[in-house]
Amino acid sequence: MDENLDDALAVFQSVRRRLFGIAYRMLGSASEAEDIVQEAWLRWQGTDRSVVQDPPAFLATTTTRLAINALQSARARRETYIGPWLPEPVDTSQDPTLGAERTEALGYAVLVMLERLTPTERAAYVLREAFGYSYAQLHEIIGVSETAARQLVSRARKHLAGERRRDVSESEQRRLLTAFVSAAQTGDLEQLERLFAEDVVSYSDGGGVVRASKFPVRGRVTVAKFVRAFHTHFWAGVTVTETETNGQPSVLLAKDGTTFAVLAVVASDQGIDQVLWMMNPDKLSGVTSRAA
Repeated sequence: MDENLDDALAVFQSVRRRLFGIAYRMLGSASEAEDIVQEAWLRWQGTDRSVVQDPPAFLATTTTRLAINALQSARARRETYIGPWLPEPVDTSQDPTLGAERTEALGYAVLVMLERLTPTERAAYVLREAFGYSYAQLHEIIGVSETAARQLVSRARKHLAGERRRDVSESEQRRLLTAFVSAAQTGDLEQLERLFAEDVVSYSDGGGVVRASKFPVRGRVTVAKFVRAFHTHFWAGVTVTETETNGQPSVLLAKDGTTFAVLAVVASDQGIDQVLWMMNPDKLSGVTSRAA
């Protein structure tokens, strides 16, 4: 590798985690985010770097625009996805913010809500809220005026604010998750109902690859009965390992040393609002190395 390419690689590696963080928040997929980062590297290699005044800005712009394009085709695929679509879990135990200034736009519930934004709204929100880019920088990266950038972020904030409940603390979230796992393992119907918000929803993402509910299960009593119904065969021989994925408490479920699911809950002061079963094996490569 020549000296110039050595320098190019050093610059790229210094911002690689940030580029991945941008692409992942844009797509909700670690594997697709890796593809975007690799494409950004190829473009950086093929660029006349002597005329690039701000390499990190150039790379952030390249990554964001590639992600916007990728999101268009990803949405078409998700329209035909079998069952509920949930984000691909990423291990954040070593990097809680995933290359960003803040954890914003990283949690499962928010990533699902971000799916309803336009690609440019999503890009503006991610860059502003998670990475702290100024509106002047958004103008350069997304290619819209500063006024338009402000409007994009504002629309995204309003859309998300209308659907979000006040999050509980991380310790309370972990307590509720631990209590849920315990009640689910024993099939304790009363305890499950006590943990749930009235309008709790259980989402199972099997992607049509493994057996999982193809429809969201809704309501305190219905979800409790659903979890109880499969507790005897589902939990037999399962090892539960506490971890952190997407900046929130989660557990890895493994059988015979192989992780087959990531389980997380979304909670508010009303209790557990969502139970998230991420079981599509194609989405577990980022966490399988941590199987018990």
